[in-house]
Amino acid sequence: MIEPGAGAPSIELPDAATGEPVTDPWREGPVALAFFKTTCPVCQMAAPKVQALADSGVRVVAVGEDPPPAIQSYADQYGQRVRTLSEPAPYPASDSFGIDTVPTLFLVDEDGTVRDAVVSWDRDGWNGLAEAAGGTAVSDEGDGLPPFRPG
Repeated sequence: MIEPGAGAPSIELPDAATGEPVTDPWREGPVALAFFKTTCPVCQMAAPKVQALADSGVRVVAVGEDPPPAIQSYADQYGQRVRTLSEPAPYPASDSFGIDTVPTLFLVDEDGTVRDAVVSWDRDGWNGLAEAAGGTAVSDEGDGLPPFRPG
């Protein structure tokens, strides 16, 4: 997996809603990239926290390892309504980031430098990434989620 301080690999994927190609979403400014799969139970559990990250003021672009219809159904069911790119198999963007577990978050600066990375659901990691991105914590002990759950 790409470590903080490394350069993010270039990606180009279609927007799941419009089909328009999106290249290197960090070019528009710092971004939290949230990689997920619609059938992943941990991703489903964390989907409201991806939305909370965006609601706290962090620019979030999700990368769904699924076709657009599955991503739309997931958004409707789990409330993750951030801009989402579609990445069907064989997952070239996920592979280039070295992802073998979802959910995985990366905080990428506008120059393409990875500032932070969090694998799976890790409350402290997600809160730290949110704060590093200029947002607020997305989870606390009272929200019913465990402190950690592997993806």
